[in-house]
Amino acid sequence: MLDPKLLRSNVDLVAAQLARRGPVFDRARFEALEARRKALQTETEALQAERNAGSRRVGQAKARNEDATPLLEDLERIKRRLADSEQALARLAAEFEEFLLGLPNLPAADTPDGRDENDNRELRRWGTPRSAQGARDHVELGEALGQMDFAAAAKLTGARFVVLRRDLARLQRALIAFMLDLHTREHGYEELYVPYIVNGESLRGTGQLPKFGADLFALDRAATGGADWRLIPTAEVPVTNLLRETIVEVADLPKKWVAHTPCFRAEAGAAGKDTRGMIRQHQFEKVELVQATLPEKSDEALEALTGHAEEVLKRLELPYRVVALCAGDLGFAARKTYDLEVWLPSQNRYREISSCSNFGDFQARRLLARYRHPQTRKPELLHTLNGSGLAVGRSLVAILENFQNADGSIAVPAALRPYLGGQARIERG
Repeated sequence: MLDPKLLRSNVDLVAAQLARRGPVFDRARFEALEARRKALQTETEALQAERNAGSRRVGQAKARNEDATPLLEDLERIKRRLADSEQALARLAAEFEEFLLGLPNLPAADTPDGRDENDNRELRRWGTPRSAQGARDHVELGEALGQMDFAAAAKLTGARFVVLRRDLARLQRALIAFMLDLHTREHGYEELYVPYIVNGESLRGTGQLPKFGADLFALDRAATGGADWRLIPTAEVPVTNLLRETIVEVADLPKKWVAHTPCFRAEAGAAGKDTRGMIRQHQFEKVELVQATLPEKSDEALEALTGHAEEVLKRLELPYRVVALCAGDLGFAARKTYDLEVWLPSQNRYREISSCSNFGDFQARRLLARYRHPQTRKPELLHTLNGSGLAVGRSLVAILENFQNADGSIAVPAALRPYLGGQARIERG
């Protein structure tokens, strides 16, 4: 959430920064809310002053043994008007908070300007892309192996699900173990196991609600005793919410957490996109990296976190590129984002496999996630970051396509062979 003090004190600055994202700020509504707030605030303060003065008059009359009945009646009228004014102010405060919750984060100064993904800025590439000539896509390869079954998944559930069998199921498990081991043993992350179901407050804390409610799978409230529970869209939600309403000592920073979870997304805004295969599914696996840092350390942390995700691709020998997202393509809560895009020969292009973002204090303000300043000892807002390290399904897709052989078999990247008992090749069987 944006700082309401900054919005009120420098609306021109906030409006200009939000305009870099596109038409996301309704300035007229903000100014109308502010005008109502100021009027109600003035009215409430005046009534409070009248109540206090009336109370003094009643006390003075009683001290003089005078009949205070008329004064008491007048005081009760003032109190009723004050209660109505305070209630109206509380309703307006709730309306203003909902308005704030709908505003995205301000882009960082070094986030490139632009309207959409066509304006993103490529920063670097690694590896040599495999030729698209003769390359088969992961669906054809997986089905030819007899180990990727979309028809069975459709029978079980519906579209955009998959059943993996034998070596491909083991390959997915190997990828998860490899990523977790790399991040915990070499990159200094603490591994977590977290719930796959979270409450509405957790989703508001990281920015999924109220903006993206349509993309979440909600549990039937009748079955949960009325609880507002949703399936997680990413491990970012439960992991980051561990910081909610906490104050962390500086000595305990940075927090660096990694968690593997399934992720569940309705893909409400992705109608017709990537309907073939495993690129965009309702259920998929991800290894997520989350950090919480001091404000002055978050830019440095973003570079490090992005490097940790890149290292996975390097160890898997998968060609990729890094792009800086422009302001118009930023995620709702992000102030700065790097996307890692892996090469897919069948598409003859790079596709996103990780998105690494610095949220500044945007999530922390919603979460009341704070650290204790070492000099003042006062609580101040943390900065939070996260990134995929990596999306497991897309990693599996990239391996199938980049390591395919002419006979339809798949070479296993050397980094994964220890997790597959030394197996170097996946063949039909």
